[in-house]
Amino acid sequence: MLQDYDPKILTALLVSIQGDKEMFKWLLDNGYPELAAFSNAIRGDEEALRWLFAHDYGVLGVLSNAIDGEEKAVEWMKEYNDPVLIHFSEACRKNEESLQWLRENQLGIFILLAKEINTVLRIQAKENTFWYRMKF
Repeated sequence: MLQDYDPKILTALLVSIQGDKEMFKWLLDNGYPELAAFSNAIRGDEEALRWLFAHDYGVLGVLSNAIDGEEKAVEWMKEYNDPVLIHFSEACRKNEESLQWLRENQLGIFILLAKEINTVLRIQAKENTFWYRMKF
């Protein structure tokens, strides 16, 4: 579970999600390949997502998909019934109730992660809607 990682490691994840290649490499080289893959999966890397599922980190793979709002992943996350992951995935999509839940449970690092991931999602959405990227 993400909440089982030391906050310093989650801070490294945050920096990696921001696109810092050195922090991504640090995660890889220091025993956190699953977090490196998760950071890339969030950024739309399908190979990283497949790696998570192939290496027993399927929960992180489903979490990445739930963050994207994929219906089956969101349903699976609810059935998995981990309140931190449920609220975190929803907070990444700016769900105010989930952000409040994270605040009330003193999970500030997850709020920071959620805000950064939301920024990544907005950039991805914008990049995918520019007219010059449309296929005719």
